[in-house]
Amino acid sequence: MEFVDSTALSTALPTLSVAFDTDPIHLKLALTSYILALAVLAPASGWVADRFGPRRVFMLAMGVFLIASVLCGFSRTLPQLVVFRTLQGLGGALMTPVGRLIVVGSAPRDKLVSALSWFTMPALVGPLIGPPLAGLILGVADWPWIFFINVPVGLLGMLAVSRYVPELPQPHPGPFDWKGYAIAAVAIILTIGAAETLGVGLVPVHIQMGMALVAVGAIALYVAHALRMKKPVLDLRLLKLSTFRASTAGGGLVRMGLGATPFLLPLMLQVGLG
Repeated sequence: MEFVDSTALSTALPTLSVAFDTDPIHLKLALTSYILALAVLAPASGWVADRFGPRRVFMLAMGVFLIASVLCGFSRTLPQLVVFRTLQGLGGALMTPVGRLIVVGSAPRDKLVSALSWFTMPALVGPLIGPPLAGLILGVADWPWIFFINVPVGLLGMLAVSRYVPELPQPHPGPFDWKGYAIAAVAIILTIGAAETLGVGLVPVHIQMGMALVAVGAIALYVAHALRMKKPVLDLRLLKLSTFRASTAGGGLVRMGLGATPFLLPLMLQVGLG
């Protein structure tokens, strides 16, 4: 649902720009608001899953995602769509990380690599299905059905989770790192905000520079905080592991390309090349 939804929406941006009477580039706020909610809540997903149970949190996340999808379909203005996409991102922020925790926690050690490969397949197939699905939907119906299509898929998914996913009791994770989470959230919000407004004239340059400087300061403050804490919300000590460090750096670069291409390519084909 997540990957199909995002790439389908990217393909439908020119159609939405006509419906909302705005520039297609400004409609990227509908994408960025989702990513922002995803990035801000994801660091807390592990603690939330340990505290309330992965299966329960996963079901709740799917429910939030479905409700937000329906609300997105009923949006009639860009601000409404941005708000409901943010709500959708809050559900999505818990779905993928908690789903991965369930797979890792329930798969036998000798089948872990195979289980994770099955878990990765939707991330590879989703971006391939999204654009042609959006084209099909826009050819026979209106843009809200890009969101409404999530409902039957999500309900089937929730039914499958309720029947087949086991309860995984977790030890109490201890107190939540609220201070670290707040600092990390500020850093994430301002970093994405500065990048989002770059070059499109939404805010003055001096405000962009101020956002970037505060973001850098918040990142430095979080690094100092995380190295002092025993259980920070994002444990930077994991980067001492060479395999984790390599996969994080390489994966980050790959994700930039994977995230940008489904947004830029449909706009180039539809808006730039007609």
